[in-house]
Amino acid sequence: MPIGKCQLGENDVSMMNNSTNELSKCVTIINDLGLHARSAAKIAKLAQHVKSNVWIIKDGKKADASSIIDILTLVCPKGSTLTLTIDDQSDLGILNDLVQLVESGFGE
Repeated sequence: MPIGKCQLGENDVSMMNNSTNELSKCVTIINDLGLHARSAAKIAKLAQHVKSNVWIIKDGKKADASSIIDILTLVCPKGSTLTLTIDDQSDLGILNDLVQLVESGFGE
């Protein structure tokens, strides 16, 4: 699967690479303001609690989810489809929390 191409169903979590423990989930930005600084800060705050790394992928571009600046460089208006990826299965709870955050429109 090419990087950043979401081909997962709504509730699917996928192994990105069988030789690693990476897991990913596709989400769509639903809030009217898109992924802006305040919502990026919420993502980064959650991502800082992982044991390994969390990535956000959009259109082939990969950003460190613990960095507000990296997230904002992806430019994600309403309707953008993102792939959230964790490097270690032990962080599955954080991945699920991130999915819930995005799917709730960041509480806005």
